[in-house]
Amino acid sequence: MKTDRRLWLKACAALPLATCLPAAADALESVRQRGRLRVAVYNQFPPYSMAGGKGIDADIARAIAAKLGVSAEVVGYNADEDMNDDLRNMVWKGHYLGAQPSDVMMHVPVDEYLARANDKVRIFGPYHRETLALARNPERIPKAPSGSAAVALEVFTREKIGVETTSLADSFLLSVLNGRLRDNVVHFKTVAEAAQAMADGRVSAVLAQRAELESALQGQTRMLIDTPHLPELKMDGWLLGMAVKVEEQALAEAIGAALAELKRDGSIGEIFKRHGISHQPV
Repeated sequence: MKTDRRLWLKACAALPLATCLPAAADALESVRQRGRLRVAVYNQFPPYSMAGGKGIDADIARAIAAKLGVSAEVVGYNADEDMNDDLRNMVWKGHYLGAQPSDVMMHVPVDEYLARANDKVRIFGPYHRETLALARNPERIPKAPSGSAAVALEVFTREKIGVETTSLADSFLLSVLNGRLRDNVVHFKTVAEAAQAMADGRVSAVLAQRAELESALQGQTRMLIDTPHLPELKMDGWLLGMAVKVEEQALAEAIGAALAELKRDGSIGEIFKRHGISHQPV
């Protein structure tokens, strides 16, 4: 046996490395063989994903799987400390508590910096442009904020504004205007809770992602939603896409082609419309 192994190593030395390595399993072929695409979504993240495999991301996943000729296994994961952790848990490694990674993850920012920082994944397939938006009670905030933060947000030195804890809106409002708004920034566990506080009169506005606001305020006809354009807010919008393991190019291309068809035939826009959310196509 030792002699056979030496002969094998000697033969391999004259060949390309890939010839002598075990063939890696092709994820696309594995998906087709088992007839199922395992798709990662966030737990309890309305309107994108909710219990029971519901939500925009889950519906897009099922539409993509159908285009591939397989079913979708929608798997919910809890959000970790940051997106880097989420990509590790959902895509390339799995969670240390035992949750296995999925074939593809939904709701990934299509961002060059994020992609460079995570070389074990391939980020692709933008399907929506998310933005920050301001929901307001017009009886207390009669005008849509506009102009510089000093002008647009001055009202919140007097009025309370709600945010989701540890969100982009949270960090922005706590730091803008040298912290002058801090005493009037009210923190909530979810955007839905902040929206309910606005309906109850405990805050006069909420700054959050537009889709989450539109979802939380369905049926609240008194409230208005604006898209503020504040020079101090460096990132007021971003693209949402998907991620697979970096080596799974064939799977990414197949999913990307399916997504392109769903965009062309209007299916993506229809999914957003069905959930009462304004689709921003990309």
